[in-house]
Order: sequence, then structure tokens, then C-alpha cells
Amino acid sequence: MKKAFIALAIVSSLLILCVIGGGIGLYFWASRDLPNYQKLSDYRPPLVTTVYARSGQVMGYFYREKRFLATLPEMSPWVPRAFLAAEDAGFYQHDGVDPMAIVRAFIRNLSAGEIKQGGSTITQQVIKRLLLSSEKSYQRKIKEAILAYRLERYLTKDEILTIYLNQIYLGAGAYGVEAAARTFFGKHVDALTLAEAAMIAGLPQAPTRYNPYTNWEAAKGRQRYVLDQMMQRGWITQAQYDEALAEELVLSSMDDFSWKKGAWYLEEVRRWLVDRYGEAAVYEGGLHVWSACDMEHQLEAEDALRDGLVASTRRRGWAGPAEHLNPGEYETFLHSRGNVAETAEVGDWIQVLVTKVQPQGAEVRFGAASARIDVATMHWARVQDLRRATEEVAAVRDATLVVKPGDVVWVEVVERPGEDGVGTWKLALQQQPDIEGALASVLPETGEVVALVGGFSFNRSHFNRATQARRQPGSAFKPIVYSAALDKGFTLASVVMDAPIVFTDHTTQQTWKPENYEANFQGPTLLVTALAKSRNLVTIRVAQRIGMASVAERARELGLQANFQGNLSESLGVAEVTPLNLAQAYTVFARGGTGIVPRLVLRVADAWGQDIYENPPEPYEAVSPQNAYLVSSMMKEVVRSGTGARARVLNRPVAGKTGTTNEERDAWFVGFTPHLVSVVYVGFDDNRPMGKFETGSRAALSIWVDYRQRVESQFPPDDFPQPPGVGMVRVDAKNGLLAGPASDESFFLPFMAGTEPTQVSSGVSSLEGEQSQGEDLFRQVF
Repeated sequence: MKKAFIALAIVSSLLILCVIGGGIGLYFWASRDLPNYQKLSDYRPPLVTTVYARSGQVMGYFYREKRFLATLPEMSPWVPRAFLAAEDAGFYQHDGVDPMAIVRAFIRNLSAGEIKQGGSTITQQVIKRLLLSSEKSYQRKIKEAILAYRLERYLTKDEILTIYLNQIYLGAGAYGVEAAARTFFGKHVDALTLAEAAMIAGLPQAPTRYNPYTNWEAAKGRQRYVLDQMMQRGWITQAQYDEALAEELVLSSMDDFSWKKGAWYLEEVRRWLVDRYGEAAVYEGGLHVWSACDMEHQLEAEDALRDGLVASTRRRGWAGPAEHLNPGEYETFLHSRGNVAETAEVGDWIQVLVTKVQPQGAEVRFGAASARIDVATMHWARVQDLRRATEEVAAVRDATLVVKPGDVVWVEVVERPGEDGVGTWKLALQQQPDIEGALASVLPETGEVVALVGGFSFNRSHFNRATQARRQPGSAFKPIVYSAALDKGFTLASVVMDAPIVFTDHTTQQTWKPENYEANFQGPTLLVTALAKSRNLVTIRVAQRIGMASVAERARELGLQANFQGNLSESLGVAEVTPLNLAQAYTVFARGGTGIVPRLVLRVADAWGQDIYENPPEPYEAVSPQNAYLVSSMMKEVVRSGTGARARVLNRPVAGKTGTTNEERDAWFVGFTPHLVSVVYVGFDDNRPMGKFETGSRAALSIWVDYRQRVESQFPPDDFPQPPGVGMVRVDAKNGLLAGPASDESFFLPFMAGTEPTQVSSGVSSLEGEQSQGEDLFRQVF
């Protein structure tokens, strides 16, 4: 008996040693290629980058995984408790591995004949998600347990739980509890109720199966399970349990304006961020980016540009339907448009199918609805002819001349039936423009770009014409020529001939005979009048007198980034610029002599709120205060009596200049007050002519006025402050001399000290009669 006992003891000892040895061997075998768990102390999950407007309003997000970082103190206290109850109630008691949970999982898996349950603690789940694969194998489970044990001795419990609650995928594209709170309940994680926290805590096991948007009953069942676990552990009372179960949950997703409002501005910020920090930082770094965008300005600018481009395309007449269908294709088209009749609101544009046409109008279908387009809304839809303007062609009075059955056309919803079905649809024929444009608006005091619009539709084209399109500014460049001239002895009252001139290149025998837009000549003209009336020939003579090198130098001093070749034609604005860069140049005059670099991004912080970039105002010296004031005064005259007269509706001091290039290929208006500089550009991307009379005054200035009328009340009606060294003198409008009894018309003009006229006018032009000497007098070498 004793020998048997000794033998049993020896065998048992050997077995124990084998088990211990096997365990040690298994431990070292599994530990051979373990990843470095210590890197979790520098937890950097992919986070959402958030872009804010000036007001702090969220403009949009950039991300690959929709995750927002939140610490435990920033969460509702119900959130960690609910997750612990659902996933790992003994989290704060175990050492990273829960043996009892493993035993339960082993028994279930053994009975199932496959791995059904993992028995993982929260610490093990963190290890699996961040350091190991999701492979279901005992080898991976052993490694997971070893790493979990080690991690528990390297990080605190709160740190591990924070990582878990930010890393976990909770369905509907939401990673982490903050994203889930926004996605399912339209609030931040600190505002979640017990009932809401319990529903979110029920998601990790099967995010798709328990998604409350698609499987409400399953989600409620899982919520009840979480609440049961919390009550069994004494973490909530019976009253709290009952109240949470009875709470009426309202599913709501927090608004995401990304690429819906301010898309042009948001894209420009995105490109800047990627250039500076790289794509990984932008899409995973959780940056906080404060932009200079004023959402009121941005949205009003987008609407104004859109309306202006629609008006411009209508002035060119009807370009035809979006497409034409055969009768056999009708039902397919209508089915593809779904329930558009249910969702269309007043002001929306929708596509409709023309089914019948009479002179009085067209009958159309869209979705399950039918309506009629009255011929009165087609008055503009004449045959396109770029040689003739709208007012030169009779309005359309017969709908059969515009559309036919099978045409798919755009319409605007003017009126729709009420919720009770009472009323009828009223639709107006529309046409999506193929013309494009841009608007840039800058605060001259700070350089903040409050609005930036790059085209008609961001969804149609991401090319930002405000920052990427280089086009000829035309006459919008002329104030820069005159700024240089004022420093070369010219005054606002200098008299220059507006008469024919021809330049000949004797090398190529080519001639250049510039003309005024109106193809007429005014003879002796004051400089201030020449700018107001945009007289090309006066500008050319001024540029020739002072030299194009001086003009190019002045443009560079103003901050204009253009490729100047020294050709005299550049005085008429043929050197290409972007709208935002042109706005920068004109901040010099609005600021009284110093320019300022436009700022889109004001500040960037990392995911933890630490500033990593600040962009303070960056002014620069450009011209004298006296020069800036004189140029602004000349540009005010453009608005008072010249090509910018439409801007007078603002009823405040406004300086501006129109610009139109040859054959109406580009239309511009640059206008500013002491508080806001705005530039509008209109033109086709392929640089084709826009049509008769599509000038800066008509195509661009109308957009500028529309936008500024919507935002001008934000600013006081201040005039440009007159600097020391500038005096005001009344001069004769004919000859620029001091106004006297014989003066029929006079101007009250500013002069730099010492440049004022001293001779009293006799009422006769100092150059009278010169224009009759003929073209040959002005022929010069090109």
C-alpha cells in the first residue's frame, strides 16, 4: 500500500511538473513574437478632423473612421458603467484575464464543437483590436491573455477603459462612444441618459444586428439586457431601471454639413491641410481647424453667384433639353427618379419629363405626379445667338418652339400642393448653366477670407475658380496702372487724350490698334473720368508715359502674382490672375496703403487641444497712404458716375472697377469699402465668348451687388479716411484746372500736397482740337 502511494505521488508529481513545464513551454512559445504592448501608452486612434467657421460652427469633417476622442471625465457617468455591465463587470477586480469567463467560454465552445464565445475581458479586447488579428484560434487567445496581463501592469484601469471606449466600433459608421452618441441620439457623449447609454453599450456584440435604426426591437432587447446586468450588480436602483426602460428614445443624428454648405471653402481648407500636414494627419489625426469663413457670408455668396450664373445663361437663350427620350423609355426614367414629388420643396430644381406640348404650355410628369409648365416661364428661352442680347429679341410666346414630348428638362418648384393635397404644382422652366464664376471676399483689417466660392456647383466640379483659375482681369487692372502713374507726377485732374492710336512691330509688320469698348473717342479726358468710363486708350497712353516696368513693379508691390512680360497690352489687364489674388491686391487701397495676406486657416490644434499652428494677420508695405486714398477716390467715381453705377444701391461709400476682356470672354468686378473687399469673376472654363453685353457691369457687378446687399448691414457705412498730405480742390471737368466762373461742370477732387492746379479754368480744354489731327499723329513703334 505504501509503495502504491509512493508511486501515485511520483506519478502525480511528474504530471504536475509536466503541466507546469508544458505551461511554461507554452508561455515561452506564445511569447516568441508578441507585439510591443507598451506602444498603447501613446494611443493614437484614427480620429475625425473638425473644421470650424469663425463663429465656432462646425463646417465639416475629414475622416477615414468617424471617431472623436473623449476622456472618461468627458463622458456621462452612465456610459462606462453600462459598458462594464455588458462586457466585463469584473474589470476593476481582475488582472486582465478572467479565468471564470474563460472556463464558461471553453465549456460552451466544447459543446458547440467550434469557437463560439471568447470570454475576453475589456483588456483583452483592447489587445485584440490594437495589437492582434481577429482570428478565432486558441493560439491567438493565449497571446491575447499574456499581453493583457502585461498591459494591466503598464497602464491604469482607467487608461485601458478610455482606450476601449474610444476604439470600439458601434455601427452606422461610428467608432467610439462620442461618435455613437452623435450618430444615434444627436448629442455629445456627456449628455447621454442611462437609457441611451445602455442602448449604445449593447452594440459591441453585434453592431449591425442591434442597430436601432434598422432593428429597433433587437436594440431594445439588448438595452434591457444591459440594464438587467446593471441592476443585478447594484449599480442602479429599481426605480432607475424602470425609468430607463420607460424612457422614450428619439433616434437622431447630429448634423454633418460636410460638402453640403460651404463646400468650396471646406475643400480649400482641406487642400491647405494636406499640403502642410499630409493626408494621414488630416484624415486620422483628429485636428481641430478654425477657419476664417463666415457662414452667413459664405452661403449668401454661394446663392448670389448661383443666381447670377443662372441669369447669365438665360440671357444666352435656350440650349435645349438635358436629354430626349423615346416613349419606351418614359417609365424607366420616371421610376429612376423615385419619390421626387414627395420630397421636392419650393425653390428646388428637379428634372421632369415633357409628355405633351401646346403653345400655351407643356404637360410634364415626375415620379407619380403630373403638372404643367406655363409658357410665361419660357419667355427667355429663345434660340441662342451670342451676337444678340436678350433685349434685342422678342420674348417666347409659343411653348412648341422650346420643348417637345420626350424632352427631359429642369424646372424650379414655384408652388406645390399642401400637406392635405389641396393646390397644384407650379413649375418654371430652368436651365443649368455651363458658364462658371467665382467670388472671393476678404476683411481688409485682418485678411480673413469670409467667403470663397469657386463655381456654380461643387458637386459638378471641384475646380475652385476663386483660387485655381488664372484669367485676364481686363479693366479691373487699370487702377493699378493709375496708382503707379500717381507716383510719377499724374493727378486725378491730369488730362490725357482719348483718341485713336496704332502700334507697329517693324520686325513682324504686325499692328495693334487698341479700341475703347464703345468704339468711340472722347478726346481730352481727365484721368478720374477715364477710369470711371473705363477708357482703354487713355490707360495705354498713361502706361506708355510711365513705362510698363513701373506698372509691373506696382502690381508686385500690391501683392499681385502675375507673369508680366512688359508688353503695353498688359496695362489693359491681359496678365492672368486669380480672383482671390486680385482681392488681396485691392486690400492695399481699402487699408490705406498696406496690403494683407488673405487667411483661410486661422488656427490648428491637435486632438488633445494643443495649438500646433497659428496664423496671425500678415500686413505688408505697398504704397503711401496718399496714393491709396487717391486711387480709392478714383474708384468711388467709377461707382458714382461710371461703369460701376449699379453699386450705388448700397447707399454708402463704395470703390469699384469693372473688367471685361475681348469678346466678353471674362467679366469682373472688384469692389470694396474700408471693411470688406469682394471680387466676382464670370466666364466659361474653355474661354469662349459669353455673348453680347455680358460685361463686367452686367454679368459680374450684378452678382457683387446681390451678395453685398445681403451682408452689408454687418458693417458701418464708413468712408475712406483722408490722410495727412491730401487736400481737396474743385476743378473744371474739361481741363482739370481750378474751377472758375466759366466752368460748366466741375469735380471736387483730392490731390497730394503740392500737386494741386494753380491756374483758373477759362472753360476750354487744354488739348481741344488735338483729336482732329488724325490717327497718324499717334502712330508709334510697338
